[in-house]
Amino acid sequence: MHITLETDYAIRIVDLLAKNAVIPHSKPHLDAKSISEKTGVSHRYALKILRKLVAGKIVRSYKGAHGGYELRGKSAEISLYDVVEIMEGEFMFSRCLEDDYNCTSGLAQCAGCGYQAVFGEISKQVIDTLKKHRFG
Repeated sequence: MHITLETDYAIRIVDLLAKNAVIPHSKPHLDAKSISEKTGVSHRYALKILRKLVAGKIVRSYKGAHGGYELRGKSAEISLYDVVEIMEGEFMFSRCLEDDYNCTSGLAQCAGCGYQAVFGEISKQVIDTLKKHRFG
């Protein structure tokens, strides 16, 4: 199981914006071209990811000739989970954890198979670990 390349790039972009925010005498925000160059993400793909991060309220955008992007809040308040959730949706180790999942195991209750509880525990551990890691 891997996170998507888009999520990997989103993490790189948020990391860059977090580091830029603490550099003395740096511009408060970076333009998309600079973000693209510094993260190795194509300009077009960086713009697509930045739109999602703006919609997810992690990044703020500024329009115009001197526009760009910066973190909306403090980097120490943004977790890896926040970025993963915006890019991938809610993390679940198995689709059997979805509310509307129709189990085909043949058991009357999906939870009766014994794996749903284990998958739920794994999901919780991954989410908790991602929430512990902050960008600041």
